[in-house]
Amino acid sequence: MSELRRDPIVGRWVIVDVENPKAPQDFLVEPHHYEDSTNCPFCYGNEYMTPPEIQAFRHEKTLINRAGWQVRVVPNKFPALQIEGDLDRRGIGLFDMTNGIGAHEVIIETPYHTKDIPDLELDEIEKILEMYCMRFKDLEKDKRFKYIMLFKNFGSSAGATIDHNHTQLIALPMIPKNVLEEITGASKYYEYRDRCIFCDIIRQELEEKERILSQNKNFISFCPYVSRSPFETWIMPRAHKLSYCEISKEEIGDLAKMLKEVLRRMKVALGDPSYNFILHTAPINSEERPGYHWHIEVMPRLSRIAGFEWGTGFYAVATPPEVAIRYLKEARI
Repeated sequence: MSELRRDPIVGRWVIVDVENPKAPQDFLVEPHHYEDSTNCPFCYGNEYMTPPEIQAFRHEKTLINRAGWQVRVVPNKFPALQIEGDLDRRGIGLFDMTNGIGAHEVIIETPYHTKDIPDLELDEIEKILEMYCMRFKDLEKDKRFKYIMLFKNFGSSAGATIDHNHTQLIALPMIPKNVLEEITGASKYYEYRDRCIFCDIIRQELEEKERILSQNKNFISFCPYVSRSPFETWIMPRAHKLSYCEISKEEIGDLAKMLKEVLRRMKVALGDPSYNFILHTAPINSEERPGYHWHIEVMPRLSRIAGFEWGTGFYAVATPPEVAIRYLKEARI
């Protein structure tokens, strides 16, 4: 018999197959193929194919918009939102509208065309993580923006349209619904118990030891009890911090190790699947919500959202996190 599990943060229910769980080999993983790098706009020598760079880590004596960079940030060539203009909030009958104001950037994480994060050296990953924070701090100066969403699509089935390793960052003039539900749930828990629900989740995972993947001084990774997809894994700072940009230099080093390990284990255990990861952090330019706790959610794309999920809001999970964690820990990395 399956189990129904309720997410204590947002109240979402999931259906978990605990009787006949799927193993990694039971999933159809779409092979990842890299296209020829000759026409890749994110490769060395093709800098002219992107909009002018916003920021970069570069080797000394190299020129802007030329080769020699280590991490490079450019505006998205086909942005979902435009940074120029006014919001002009207005209503048309029942409907609310605003101009499509925001920022849409691409963080090109490495000059190597066929290397993903688990293939990079730790110092290279640290530069990526540092750049994330630098872009957050820059964009939050714009008081029109209320939330910054940073996400990575790896592989075509995860939504990537360019093979070369990159993440995207979108600054929004409002807090998106999914994020607001999570923040609201965490705030209600904090108001009632005077504790952070994410800190309580960490404590419970450490006590039960059943779903923990790895841990170091500053971070813990685990498959959450109410996973929405098979092999979903969270990375969470042990210290209670609202915003990603509160991260210290030491913590960046520990996060680089943790992120590399999590993605490497997924790559080995699951056959290099497409995946998404999303950085959940506190809103900007708005009231502080002390019950929130920034974290990263990594979701390999092993199943598809279909009619039942769309119609009910439930997620059907074919591999319980207690089973998934065993395969991830057994992966030889």
